[in-house]
Amino acid sequence: MGRRSEEQEESELALLSNDDSTSNSEISDLEANTKVDQINKDAEPEYQTPTTLKAIWLTAYFGFSMALTIYNKFILGSFQAPWLLTSLHTTVSALGTLVMLKMGYFKLSKLSLREHLILGAFSVLFTSNIAMSNLSLSLVSLAFFQIIRNTVPLFTVLIYRLWFSRSYATATYLSLVPIVIGAGMCTAGDYNYTILGLMVTIGGVMLAAVKTVTTNRLMTGSLALPSMELLFRMSPLAAVQSFIFAIFAGELPVVSKAMAERTENASAFAIFATVLFLLGNGCLAFVLNVSSFQTNRLAGALTITVCGNLKQAVTLALGIIIFGDFSINILNGLGISLVLAGCAFFSKVELDSKKRVAST
Repeated sequence: MGRRSEEQEESELALLSNDDSTSNSEISDLEANTKVDQINKDAEPEYQTPTTLKAIWLTAYFGFSMALTIYNKFILGSFQAPWLLTSLHTTVSALGTLVMLKMGYFKLSKLSLREHLILGAFSVLFTSNIAMSNLSLSLVSLAFFQIIRNTVPLFTVLIYRLWFSRSYATATYLSLVPIVIGAGMCTAGDYNYTILGLMVTIGGVMLAAVKTVTTNRLMTGSLALPSMELLFRMSPLAAVQSFIFAIFAGELPVVSKAMAERTENASAFAIFATVLFLLGNGCLAFVLNVSSFQTNRLAGALTITVCGNLKQAVTLALGIIIFGDFSINILNGLGISLVLAGCAFFSKVELDSKKRVAST
């Protein structure tokens, strides 16, 4: 009896030992899977994109954006119709993406009714952002408008913190300080505004941040649409909405009169050159939209808003050199230097974050 009892105890201990090892193994596996899942969750798409590829798209976006800004300045100097110009941009983008679809560059996803409604709402957000921007400009001075618009990166960070519980490195927050302050110094001037103008301008800034973040989430979130498909589905809706705004703004008679003055006693070549000039603007806008959406997806919403502030500083410098709009002063010069330094610091921080995620 004693011997059998000892053997029974040994077998029970062996079973318990096996159970414990199995349980520990399962726990280890679960912990390992949980750790991997957490790493994948924390690794945002912009940190998984190769640095070279991100730099290429950022450079393309920056270059096309600068070129279109200068191009638009020439267009709006002759045709005071910003809504019709926006409608032209989105119409050419719709046609351009349609050609790319037919050539097989991307395929359309099967979307539910809810997803179609989301894209419809996004097109309204896209157009409303432009409308709010134009309304702000009518209520406050250009310098004050630019000062408030420079805070878009801050609102972008706030949206990610509140809605997506995303955190950034302390250095990222610090890098935004010289970018925002420097961009504000670049636009130092006549700060005329009203309380209503201030509220509308802040609302416009918040809308711009929401639009940028929403664009990114539509391409990287649960819907995960390719950038070309998102542009293809959004552009026709935005074109129609912009054209409706143009009608209510009374831009059609303005453009009709301007075209009549240009074509009166003009040669056929001059008329053709004018039409070609307008179509060229639309084509450049299409290329910019392609690079903008792709850059947003690969580099992230915050990076593209920072790039916008950098573009403003460089635009100021080009305005002085090319157009002679105004003369530079010490404050403007310091502002440009701060923005450039802040963007360099931000780029280093983002590169360090990418390396940290990759090593994890």
